[in-house]
Amino acid sequence: MELLRQQLIAYRPWNEQEERDREELLRRLDSHEDLYTRANTAAHFTASAWVVSPDRKQVLMAYHKLYDSWAWLGGHADGDRDLLAVALREVREESGLTEVRPVSEDLYSLEILTVDGHEKHGRYVSSHLHLNVTYLLEADPSAAIRPKPDENSRVGWFSPADAVAASSEPWFRERIYSKLNAKLSRF
Repeated sequence: MELLRQQLIAYRPWNEQEERDREELLRRLDSHEDLYTRANTAAHFTASAWVVSPDRKQVLMAYHKLYDSWAWLGGHADGDRDLLAVALREVREESGLTEVRPVSEDLYSLEILTVDGHEKHGRYVSSHLHLNVTYLLEADPSAAIRPKPDENSRVGWFSPADAVAASSEPWFRERIYSKLNAKLSRF
């Protein structure tokens, strides 16, 4: 059985949003459609990271140009079925961190995210879904960080509450980032 399917079956949802999204993620996996590449223009897997300091008092965010907002780090699977590896790679690419580690290799959170149509590299990308899994990662806030100019303009550490407040996306503030912070008490 595929690793992601095993992880989704074992995952204990935090709230109703995660329960409904878990059901849909499993349904889509069972449909055998290509979900690991952007060739599926309707929906594809992404992996995000809630990057925290070892004392859990800071969260790393990037100012994403596409969304014009401070946001978590992460990206597309692009054919990689190891979504933890995707999250780690994306954090390194988007922040310049070289030392980042999983607090746990288990899924931290689940979300199905809507993405509005937009221009990317001069081409139109139709509205679609990101079938997202999130991992809790840890890094040293004193380590050097830098933006990835083609994706974000800044990277910075925030208190957990300030990380939520920094986002200009209400749904992410209320439904995602607040949830990710609330779950930190378990780690």
